[in-house]
Amino acid sequence: MKIKIFFATALLFFAFSSCDSNSDYQLVNVASPKVMTLDELRSSVEILLPSPIVESGKIYAYKNLVLVNDIDKGIHVINNSNPENPKKLAFIKVIANKDMEVKGDYLYVDSLMDLLVFDISDLLDIKEVSRLKDVFPKYIPVPFMEDLLIDYSQYNSDPNKIVVGWDIKQERKSIEEIEALNIRFMNDLALAETNSAVGQGGSLARFKIVKDYLYAVDSHNINIFNLDNLENPNQSGSVYAGFDIETIFNRGDHLFLGSMSGMFTYDIQSPATPQFVSEFQHGTACDPVVVDENYAYITLRAGNSCGALDSSLQIVDITDIKAPKLKKSYAMDNPYGLGIKEHLLFICDGSSGLKVYDKKDIDDLKLLNHFQNINTYDVIPLEERLLMIGDDIMYQYKYMDDGLTLLSQFSLN
Repeated sequence: MKIKIFFATALLFFAFSSCDSNSDYQLVNVASPKVMTLDELRSSVEILLPSPIVESGKIYAYKNLVLVNDIDKGIHVINNSNPENPKKLAFIKVIANKDMEVKGDYLYVDSLMDLLVFDISDLLDIKEVSRLKDVFPKYIPVPFMEDLLIDYSQYNSDPNKIVVGWDIKQERKSIEEIEALNIRFMNDLALAETNSAVGQGGSLARFKIVKDYLYAVDSHNINIFNLDNLENPNQSGSVYAGFDIETIFNRGDHLFLGSMSGMFTYDIQSPATPQFVSEFQHGTACDPVVVDENYAYITLRAGNSCGALDSSLQIVDITDIKAPKLKKSYAMDNPYGLGIKEHLLFICDGSSGLKVYDKKDIDDLKLLNHFQNINTYDVIPLEERLLMIGDDIMYQYKYMDDGLTLLSQFSLN
């Protein structure tokens, strides 16, 4: 568990919570864990008809499909053979799911501590074909909210159940209740701490397939799976990579890990045993990373539990892969995912919209397009178009010499 992150959340709660008319009470957001038994979790997978999305997460493209994670609920399967008119095909219900990767018509997804494999060769008959149990850490991160209060009482009352998600409701609490819940939350965290064809994901992905290996990062480790048998992968080990690892990106024989404190580079010439190469440090912040031949592009998001005071785009010179150094920094508002395509750089700047830059001159980025009045989360630069997700809407843009033009937008509800 990330004690220092959640401690910041607790402090921010006091700074941002809204006061009730009675100064002894406050109106707060209270997160209570959703719980179920391990058997219930592992028997809950279903292939369902298309359904509205609840909370869009990560996006993934494979052949003519787009897969969209519904955070902690599963994956929406979308036929994108006609980008101007996408069609929902199915919903794969997978509780506590956040990430996905595809190779050779096999879909790999997480479900809390397990890795699941689905055969998607026949979209009318999607099947779960294998499950690797207990290969990931068994915890659900708390959502990022400034005024969030955590109530673990339901979870602690039944040690045979596990947390699979969160219910968040506004409640009126006394100052004494707030202080008691915060103290209990920090004690609980301290206790937990001591005890074939391949698709394309966005910059916020924690899963990455490179050749015959799936690399899946958790907050501390690179988990390595051999995919020689696509239907039944083998966990071949894990490498400790540090603290607060958030994202993974691949270029050639290197993995680039985005963490809340910096960027870590690993060599995968021996794919089963990634070797540490270098580290680039920055101030504590939420930070996905993408890489081209000479530079790494990192968005740092301030606020919430991310820790930084200022949001920015940092461009890091990786010409010497063993000694990365900051080349240039640009102020941003609230950036999430990003992507690159030839001379174009795409920044999902949260509620400030999608920004498109010409990156030919790193020292003087040129803003080509700014699509405003939309909330943006992550992008996938495909060969012929850009996929972007935000606010439960999938946007598709056509590349132009001077940036992008909107091709379609598709509501996931």
